[in-house]
Amino acid sequence: MANSVMPSPMGAPACEKDAKALGFIEEMTQNVDSVQEMVLREILTQNSGTEYLSRFRLSGATDRGSFKAKVPVVTYEDLQPEIQRIASGDRSNILCSQPISEFLTSSGTSAGERKLMPTIQEELDRRQLLYSLLMPVMNLYVPGLDKGKGLYFLFIKAETRTPGGLVARPVLTSYYKSEHFKTRPYDPYNVYTSPNEAILCPDSFQSMYTQMLYGLLMREEVLRVGAVFASGLLRAIKFLQLNWEQLAHDIATGSLNPKVTDPAIRECMSKIVSPKPDLAEFIRKECSGENWDRIITRIWPNTKYLDVIVTGAMAQYIPTLEYYSGGLPMACTMYASSECYFGLNLKPMCKPSEVSYTIMPNMGYFEFLPHDPSAPPLSRDSPPRLIDLADVEVGKEYELVITTYPGLCRYRVGDILQVTGFHNAAPQFRFVRRKNVLLSIDSDKTDESELQKAVESASALLREFNTSVVEYTSYADTKTIPGHYVIYWELLAKEPNKAPPNEVLNRCCLAMEECLNTVYRQCRVADNSIGPLEIRVVKNGTFEELMDYAISRGASINQYKAPRCVTYTPMLELLNSRVVSAHFSPSAPHWTPERRH
Repeated sequence: MANSVMPSPMGAPACEKDAKALGFIEEMTQNVDSVQEMVLREILTQNSGTEYLSRFRLSGATDRGSFKAKVPVVTYEDLQPEIQRIASGDRSNILCSQPISEFLTSSGTSAGERKLMPTIQEELDRRQLLYSLLMPVMNLYVPGLDKGKGLYFLFIKAETRTPGGLVARPVLTSYYKSEHFKTRPYDPYNVYTSPNEAILCPDSFQSMYTQMLYGLLMREEVLRVGAVFASGLLRAIKFLQLNWEQLAHDIATGSLNPKVTDPAIRECMSKIVSPKPDLAEFIRKECSGENWDRIITRIWPNTKYLDVIVTGAMAQYIPTLEYYSGGLPMACTMYASSECYFGLNLKPMCKPSEVSYTIMPNMGYFEFLPHDPSAPPLSRDSPPRLIDLADVEVGKEYELVITTYPGLCRYRVGDILQVTGFHNAAPQFRFVRRKNVLLSIDSDKTDESELQKAVESASALLREFNTSVVEYTSYADTKTIPGHYVIYWELLAKEPNKAPPNEVLNRCCLAMEECLNTVYRQCRVADNSIGPLEIRVVKNGTFEELMDYAISRGASINQYKAPRCVTYTPMLELLNSRVVSAHFSPSAPHWTPERRH
């Protein structure tokens, strides 16, 4: 088939459908600026009669100059009054001329509450379009994916309703419950082992159990294993560790765990379960031992890659995934958020550290605020000069600002991106971090990426003990005088009789401090306004409990990411009740007035 298909500049398409998708990517990335102009024109034309845009007296103008001159750059907090009115039932054209179909709940929060992003029905088409480009790109790098299936652990979250009656749910729940997903046409390159009935089951145990059972029954057919985030795939491995005996029993007897009560699941399971004693024995043999090294490839031997997001804060899961998968490639395929789907990775089999996303110019109108951490904060009186998508410069960092069809105008997403190169005229971006400060005791400000680097540096001291940090979070403890950083670590000791001694864990504290910024080290050394950093090692399974607690309070199982900083008292109490040992920096980190980085 591939021989009869016209080649793409990106490579030889696997089939005619792929050729069209790759051609579309080429067309969009060659004409970035004109597509962006058209998208802005469409958005401003469609929403010209809205209350929000009317405030800025565009008088029907749809050009970039008028838009940039008259419409302000905003944050979620700026839009909260309008969003609250929509949530309360105001159906007038506030942000968008089309009816708001639902709210998408962001994993980000505002004043402790999940952010609500209004959306419209046609956005599902745009999201589906981006999804449809992923496999044609992957097929360029991994042949034969039509010969088997993907074992993907996908979940929905129970939705809520706003006072005005609109559904509020995570973007992935919205997608999985849509007809786009439920009645998707058969595509041999995109077949899942998990039935829709399992994905759409709101009970996370029943859903996970069924998806794992299907994955085990079809172990020879599985060619790729994935979840949305790396943490989700590790949760699935942990689930297998806890439940393999019951799973093996069901496979041996051709029965189904009585805890799985969902009628739709039981009906679809009844069609495929029959006693398979040999498979059950194999699973018992693989899972009963202490050694879970390469467990993914041992159970699913034909797996070619893992499909998980391992960029940003997820990067810390890479060593654990490498351990469980025997070093399989990890594909980060797309870049998306509740506000907007942005783009895709055109080289999905690259190393996690080299992942760059190409923003597709048809998804929304994108502007970029040059990011300079040392610059003073922007004031209302001196509006920033934003750069267009086609005009960003390689090597520079920017904060992403979006204008979308559902009515967000010049909205600051909070993501910091670095330009790594171009595909045709389309810039490619590395996700650097969320723009936020995690920890601050005095004048110090430590963000997520700094903390991540410090944990990575310190955890290198654990390698000789065959131990790694599987999960971490932090807390700025201001009860002590002076206050100090507390870092909670959950460790995976692959040889329990060779665990790192206290002296090494104390040195880990100091190694973290050496990695932190100069303001922090000055506070520690010169000002004595910050006390020695503390690492508290918690029992294995603590972060699993933390996630279960977050999910019980309404977090989405798909979008859950372990918080890198914890301030909520019940979560702190949970962590502190699981501490097995505490360690402090044995000395102050290095600091001199001359050291400026």
